[in-house]
Amino acid sequence: MNNNGNSHHNHAAPRVVITGMGAITPLGHSWAETWRNLVAGVSAGRRVTHFDPTDFPTQFACSVTDFEPAKYMDAKEAKRLGTVTQYAWVATQEAVANSGLNLDHEDRDRVGIEMGSAFGALDLLEQQVLALERGGPRRIKPTVGPSVLISTTPCYIAINLGVTGPVDSRMSACATGITSLGEAMRRLQRGEVDVMIAGGADAFQTPLMMASFSRLGAMSTRNDNPATACRPFCATRDGLILGEGATVMVLETLEHAQARGAAILAEITGLGLSSDAYNMAAPEPTGVGAAKAMKYALREAAIEGSEIDFVAAHGTATRLNDSSETAAIKLALGEAAYDTRISSVKSMVGHMMGAAGAISAAAIVGAIQNGVIPPTINYVEPDPECDLNYVPNHAAQRRVDVGICNAFGFGGQNASMVIERFEP
Repeated sequence: MNNNGNSHHNHAAPRVVITGMGAITPLGHSWAETWRNLVAGVSAGRRVTHFDPTDFPTQFACSVTDFEPAKYMDAKEAKRLGTVTQYAWVATQEAVANSGLNLDHEDRDRVGIEMGSAFGALDLLEQQVLALERGGPRRIKPTVGPSVLISTTPCYIAINLGVTGPVDSRMSACATGITSLGEAMRRLQRGEVDVMIAGGADAFQTPLMMASFSRLGAMSTRNDNPATACRPFCATRDGLILGEGATVMVLETLEHAQARGAAILAEITGLGLSSDAYNMAAPEPTGVGAAKAMKYALREAAIEGSEIDFVAAHGTATRLNDSSETAAIKLALGEAAYDTRISSVKSMVGHMMGAAGAISAAAIVGAIQNGVIPPTINYVEPDPECDLNYVPNHAAQRRVDVGICNAFGFGGQNASMVIERFEP
């Protein structure tokens, strides 16, 4: 519980609240369905079916299944877009509907979009490269240039919603989901906008990326049992699983949300960013850079480490990430680290890359709203280097007032965000 009362809200910047959430993930085509499956500890790990993975060291992933874009957009239009844009649009529609926001009643110049991605329309790009090789220039879609831009996703959403405020796309590798929400928060705090639609999306389960992550040695090779392959913080972990999807939130200034009578789900009170400046692919092993991001977020929120109820961890299930993140949590929270509940939703949805930080943030909101922390599944054996209070295999029923989510990207980009129960 935040024992500081509202002392950390006395600064002049507007308070930023979350009023809507939407998602499409390997566990469901909505946030409600995703949340139910997260709490139930359902694994989305399964053999890849959209291409033949037989020759690949890792032959499975956490994939969005039974997705028909024509349900959500014009079928002809969908063919021109990368899957990442389709996913983001689905999640955005749910988030806006969930928030009760009526854009016809808004000043559209005061509504913005911050929608990030690590890879953009990589699937579309790979398809078109192959088409060019096989059939020459005449086989290429005329719209491929504008369709593969990472900024295409927020622009497509803005065009379809008629939103004329700031439109932008963060790119911070695996940290993108949090940096997107963070930049949206900053725009609201600066007074540029009243409403921001923000989040992250990625659809990168292409042959190239599956091969690349395998060559990097980052992926689990448990092809015999994909459902139990992703094991964050477990001694038997052997790598990550690729995920995909989108998670989107509607953020507003408190004043704007209250003026329209919105239901407030939670409040964002702190953001912390740092760089390891260490290595392009590996985290700094002592966790000092990641701990800085957590400390900066706690400082902005005026929260003590002992007040954190839930750490929504980056928790990729690689050897290096989980040990360095454990070290970072200890550095940031001090002795309180040993009592704080820690969990990684990647054990169920895989690594959603540009959406990873956003779904971790959503997991905190879900925990605050429902009094339950999703588990880290497939946890079978403690690791002496990962000796904190994880939530193994089954959800933990408990009141959550304050949570912090972590997302750490390639190149040492660290992002942390504090989300709290809303108190007027």
